[in-house]
Amino acid sequence: MIPAYNAGGTLPETLASVLAQDPGLAAMQIEVVDDCSPGEDPAPLVASLGKGRIGYTRQPRNLGVAGNLTDCIRRARGQLVHLLHADDLVAPGFYARMQSAFAAEPFIGAAFCRHRFIDADGRVLSISPLERPSSGLLENAAERLATEQRIMTPSMVVRRSVYEALGGFDQRLVCAEDWEMWVRIAARYPIWYETEALTSYRMHEASNTGRHLRSAEDIRYAGLAIDLFADHLPPEIAARAVRQAKETYARAALRSADALLGRGDLAGAAAQTREALRLSRSWPVIAAAVRMAGRRCARTGMREGRR
Repeated sequence: MIPAYNAGGTLPETLASVLAQDPGLAAMQIEVVDDCSPGEDPAPLVASLGKGRIGYTRQPRNLGVAGNLTDCIRRARGQLVHLLHADDLVAPGFYARMQSAFAAEPFIGAAFCRHRFIDADGRVLSISPLERPSSGLLENAAERLATEQRIMTPSMVVRRSVYEALGGFDQRLVCAEDWEMWVRIAARYPIWYETEALTSYRMHEASNTGRHLRSAEDIRYAGLAIDLFADHLPPEIAARAVRQAKETYARAALRSADALLGRGDLAGAAAQTREALRLSRSWPVIAAAVRMAGRRCARTGMREGRR
């Protein structure tokens, strides 16, 4: 299932990566679900590239990221559901490898693989760290996934029955909705991990997370996701995982603040710093925030001096 929004520029490459390993209509549904993109309707593009193989739905109104993802699940007819953003890619062998994992371990609720981060032009920026030395069941999955977002959406395949049991994506989350879902799943079901990098996640300012960077809503919603999934974690790990997750994302916010400050975006840096301190008041976070404030004051003074 391919949720799309203003994705005309990247959708052809995404669809090509799927069609290159298409096992056929009897084995796999392929459908683009456009979230009422303003100014563009990818229906002609889908028809041209798919030649009748790819289904297409356009929402009558914008549902938002979580709403459109949930509707993709409702529309899915297969027993395994893969949500592939319309700007991400799957590598050859992805579907066969995921299928074999579910066949080998019929009790797992989901499976995910290692992923590459790519830029807007498709250049590889980095590769996610290994979660375990060989493919297999992810140990302590609920706690590991709760402490940090380790799974990019294109890497994850989930049993439809699991989504049906747990419900859709939480619409209170404008971003980090995927992280909350993966933790919710891991708290109830075993998770399989594939060591080979078989997907690519595109990093760009127009992505869902990128759009919320300057306002620091990316961090605010990460904090909300942590609060939401805390109730699903076993009591013996919940407090520890929540504390670690909040400090991890407070530090991430301060790194974003530093990057924004380097671009001269004082307001964005201040917003990220504020959200960092809302998430965690640990000594490392406070010390980093103080250093950030000093750099911001120095940058403001330089601007005033130039005037």
